[in-house]
Amino acid sequence: MAETTTKTGTGIAARAEDLHREYGRGAADVHALRGVSVALAAGTFTAVMGPSGSGKTTLLHCLAGMDRPTRGSVWWGGTEISRLPERRLAELRRDRVGFVFQAFNLMPAMTVAQNVELPGRLAGKRPDRDRVTVALDRVGLTGRARHRPGQLSGGQQQRVAIARALVSRPEVLFADEPTGALDRTTGHEILALLRAGVDRDGRTCVMVTHDPVAAGYADRVLLLADGLVVDELVRPSAAQVGERLSRLGG
Repeated sequence: MAETTTKTGTGIAARAEDLHREYGRGAADVHALRGVSVALAAGTFTAVMGPSGSGKTTLLHCLAGMDRPTRGSVWWGGTEISRLPERRLAELRRDRVGFVFQAFNLMPAMTVAQNVELPGRLAGKRPDRDRVTVALDRVGLTGRARHRPGQLSGGQQQRVAIARALVSRPEVLFADEPTGALDRTTGHEILALLRAGVDRDGRTCVMVTHDPVAAGYADRVLLLADGLVVDELVRPSAAQVGERLSRLGG
């Protein structure tokens, strides 16, 4: 299928239109998303929240091009990505977005620098050592390039994961519970790092979280329930997020 590019959505980094995602068939059919439409303005920080099973991680994965919707469309800027051939989608995903996982997903036998270089190597590209150095500097890991993940704290490992996501200089950074495995103090450091990438570099950040305090770092909070966006909060306090989430059963 030909790649679809339009001028629609200027200033919008990513968007979903009437997004549906279903898993299974018959009695086992699960409707994870039921017609979600969202637009993510460039240079903003959005948190996605909701009770367990609300569809928030499915939405993140569809927006990041890691899962395909059953119906509806996903756009990065003016390019529709939801129906691209897998090879072309992989190329765009590598060049335009970054993804940070809760579990870090680092290779223990590799050094920090090698972990950061890994996505490029898998794509057949020669490592750009200058970019790796800059990415590690940005996340506060200058001098740690030759260490291995086992020699680092959990917070430092998550910083490596963020550097790996940033080394290609993506337009959008997606993060799935990036502080879920960290203590509160270290979690705040990671959130401040994500926030700085938005404020300093103009990057767009989209984060799934269950923590109202983490959501307080965002410009906007989308609340999901039963596969639908049911509310939106703009620059809310952690208390406001917590109160609204409790009403949803989260």
